[in-house]
Amino acid sequence: MPESPPPDRERHLIRYSGRGGFSPGIADRASGSTVITEDGRELLDFTSGQMSAILGHGHPEIVATVREQVGRLDHLYSGMLSRPVLDLARRLAETLPAPLEKAMLLTTGAESNEAALRMAKLVTGRHEIVSFARSWHGMTGAAANATYVAGRTGYGPAAPGNFALPVPDRFRADLVDADGDLDWRRQLDLGFDLIDAQSVGSLAACLVEPILSSGGVVDLPPGYLAALRDKCHERGMLLIVDEAQTGLCRTGDWYAFERDRVIPDILTLSKTLGAGLPLAAVLTSEAIEQEAHDRGFLFFTTHVNDPLPAAVGNTVLDVLIRDRLDERARELGDRLQGGLLELAERHKVIGDVRGRGLLVGLELVDEGRDDGGSGDTDALGGAVTRRCADLGLHMNIVQLPGLGGIFRIAPPLTASDAEIDRGVAILDEALTAETS
Repeated sequence: MPESPPPDRERHLIRYSGRGGFSPGIADRASGSTVITEDGRELLDFTSGQMSAILGHGHPEIVATVREQVGRLDHLYSGMLSRPVLDLARRLAETLPAPLEKAMLLTTGAESNEAALRMAKLVTGRHEIVSFARSWHGMTGAAANATYVAGRTGYGPAAPGNFALPVPDRFRADLVDADGDLDWRRQLDLGFDLIDAQSVGSLAACLVEPILSSGGVVDLPPGYLAALRDKCHERGMLLIVDEAQTGLCRTGDWYAFERDRVIPDILTLSKTLGAGLPLAAVLTSEAIEQEAHDRGFLFFTTHVNDPLPAAVGNTVLDVLIRDRLDERARELGDRLQGGLLELAERHKVIGDVRGRGLLVGLELVDEGRDDGGSGDTDALGGAVTRRCADLGLHMNIVQLPGLGGIFRIAPPLTASDAEIDRGVAILDEALTAETS
């Protein structure tokens, strides 16, 4: 008998996720918080797709907007404007504090970060970029050079002038005070001492996430973002805040930077803005936009300011405002973290539960394993993830060396109380099975 041909996924697809592979099964359809595979299995989606579908899958108002807009005006020459684009730019500015009032609409988070970095370099006349040592800002050019959590090995030299700051991780504190807590002020001072020593005097911008997601769901300590802003402005740098995953109500506030009362010089949005469709934005002040324009700012792409995704963005804002999903994210986040903290009391392998709103991290440790453990929380995390999938829960895990035991949990803002409880119960069952 001749051998059966390999499945399409093995025969024709380029594997693009590093050492990781594709999730098992073939997705057929999705609704709300549930993904259904071709063989009829239902998965509770606690990743919101790629951390993007904040309104769940197939939200009826998003579906209606796409159907109407695609038949009216889908794509234009990039120099043309449409009403959905003008409306979304204005409405985004209305959700933000002054002076963030100028917007351009793009497609992905990487693209919005590319545009922001390009603008910062042009406006400052400098080229050096600072970001966190476990950052993820995208896989294209300048965004990849500012990404340190993965993807740097084997691709040749990075662009000169990119520097990494130590991550203020309170659970894995590297510099501690007399009480044993993270001394983030001293850490930040030392980080900039090293950057100043390496800089050729051309520091342009600092690009950071207010909660490092791929880097382990690390929430910046209160006060850190303000101190970082001061460090930047002392050096004539711009502060760029990447809210691809934290923006638009996921953390319980419209924007995560609001907690610290720090207004970035440039804000980038993506993922949540399109609720699963490709839509991103760069927002900045009139003064920065004017300086960039005067210097000939160029970021002309095929899908800049496209009307179809802009119309979807307007519908996303409609739903977020009408349904008060910032408040709902706080309520569901409290419920989710409360359930996970209860699990931590019974499963010693859970070392930490952290996050804000519906962006929650759960970190495993090896000390509590019944078999004594080997320190390999990467393997344990992978096993728990697979068991969760078998039981009907898709939960995003950072499958990177040293971070494999950290779960990123981000259900849709439209999830029900019962779905949150069911997800926690499945995780409980998976942990019991893999650690007993």
